[in-house]
Parts: sequence; C-alpha cells; structure tokens
Amino acid sequence: MAKTKLTMALSHYDRHIPFFDGTISADDIDLTVLEVGQSHPLRHGADRHERMLQKEEFDICELSLSSYLMARSRGLPFTAVPVFPRRLFSLSQMWVNVEAGIQSPGDLIGRKVGLSTFQTTLSVLAKGDLRSEYGVEWREIRWLVVKEETLPFKPQEGVTIELIPPGKKIGFMLERGEIDALMMPHPPEPILRGSEKIRRLFPDAKQEEIKYFRKNGFYPIMHVVAFKDEVLRRDPWVARNIMAAFEEAKEACRRYYDDPNWSRLAWGRHLFEEESRVLGEDPWPYGVNKNRSNLERFMGYSLDQGLMEKKLAVEELFAPATLET
Repeated sequence: MAKTKLTMALSHYDRHIPFFDGTISADDIDLTVLEVGQSHPLRHGADRHERMLQKEEFDICELSLSSYLMARSRGLPFTAVPVFPRRLFSLSQMWVNVEAGIQSPGDLIGRKVGLSTFQTTLSVLAKGDLRSEYGVEWREIRWLVVKEETLPFKPQEGVTIELIPPGKKIGFMLERGEIDALMMPHPPEPILRGSEKIRRLFPDAKQEEIKYFRKNGFYPIMHVVAFKDEVLRRDPWVARNIMAAFEEAKEACRRYYDDPNWSRLAWGRHLFEEESRVLGEDPWPYGVNKNRSNLERFMGYSLDQGLMEKKLAVEELFAPATLET
C-alpha cells in the first residue's frame, strides 16, 4: 500500500533537526519537510503563516497560535494537533529606549510601542501579561505595527494601532527614539549589532520569567502544528502519526545535549542542567492535558484583545484523535 504523501513546513529549530536530517519519519507517511521561515527568510522563503492561512500552501504547517485561534473561531479550514514547537516568555522580549524614562511596566502607559503585528502571538502574550501580571492596561498604549495583519480584524473602540511607514525599520525607530518600546519575537536589529541605546524593560528578565513560571506553571506557547482540514477528512489517522513523530523528534533533540559540546555555547550543558532544575524535565510538553491552563489563559488574552470571534473550549482546537493526550 502506497504511503500518504504530505508536505510539512517548519522552522529549523534544534527540535526539528531530526525531521530535516531524516533521523525521524512518520509511520505510513511519505513526508516532505520544508524549511520555511516566518520573521527571518530561510531556504524556502518566509511568511509561513500567511502562506498557510491565506493560500493553504502546505498540508501541515507550524503556525502562529494566535492566528490559528482566530482562524478556528471563524471556522476556517484548519485543525491543529497539540504539538507546540515554539515557546517564549514575553518578558525578555520587551525592549525600551534607554532615554525614554521607562523604568517599570507602568511607564508604558501613553507611550508608542512597536509590535510585529497586533495579532502576532508574542504581541498578544505581551499585552496580556502586562495586564495580568503588572496591572498595566494595554488599551492605554499606542501600538505601532510593522506589517499588515495575517488575518484581518476590526480593532476595539479606543484601541490605537498604526502601521509604520514603508521603508522604516522598527528596531532603528526604537534606537532613534521615534518609538519608546518594542515587543517582538526576536531582538531588535540594533541590539544584534551592539547598540547601547536599547535595553530590556526588566533588568533581570530571566529572574522575572522564573517568577512567572513558578506562579503560572507553564512556559508560554507560541506555535502549534496545524493541518488543512481536507487532509484530516481524507486520512484522520495521520494526526496521531504526526504527533508521535514530533514526540520522537523532541526526545532525539533532548539527547543532543548529552554531549557538552553539541552546542556552540561553551556552557550549553550547564544551561541545560540549570533549565531542568528550574523548569522541570520537560518544559515543552505536548498533548492537551498538560497544556490546558496555558491555552486557556492565552485564549482569554485573545478574546480580551478582540481577536478571537468567540470563546472555544480547548477540546475544540484539536483533531479528535489527539484529545486524550
């Protein structure tokens, strides 16, 4: 019997290397794995989320949690499995101009703050965390975005969202003081070249994130793995097989760090051991049950920010064959 042929678009993270080097494959599936970036172009281009949600270009795709929730609440033809290949705390991703006079989250009120898009998962998390963790009303901040939204939506009354002018780079706008702060999934470009005019909002962001983890019990989800619905209608069994392959790939990745020199980081093994002590043996759990509170909190943020069109139960997000995980 011929294997089912599917394409899958992923970023080239360490936990995906087993797919790219052929170490891991999915049972009974002839899987073509494409290296497709989002913020940073890679071998097969960028804009992975838009290519999936707007053009249905891939059978399976690593997808923005935020945009997926919006799509799911609108009944668009995509269904995820509870695999979460990207996670970030928001607090390390909050940057400020050193001369803006911003010393605490409350100082962001009334300021101009840059985002990738309003619906980018890190953007939603950062706005929600400001309100939930620090009592900062995100509606009282002026938001500037880099590009058009992946899925269009109508902003809530009183919410200010501006698109930056063409040709402007928002990281350099922050460095020059044209905006006061920036919250994005990657460090601003001037930081990467050593600028001293930008710093993190939190002087010890790592400790702030450890406190967040101990309070909330999870490492926040950024991405899911989603299928086109037509794939699962035709072959519903592929959901479990793909999920099993991701579990194997995650375990293979964990074993990389048995070698203290696998990473280019001189203290990579030390950092791995520290993370295990602080965050537990697996801060990257897959499955519905271990991620329920993480997902429910984020959906609350999405609804509060006017992105999801209706409230959904966690069980409504995933393929039926994966709900017992």
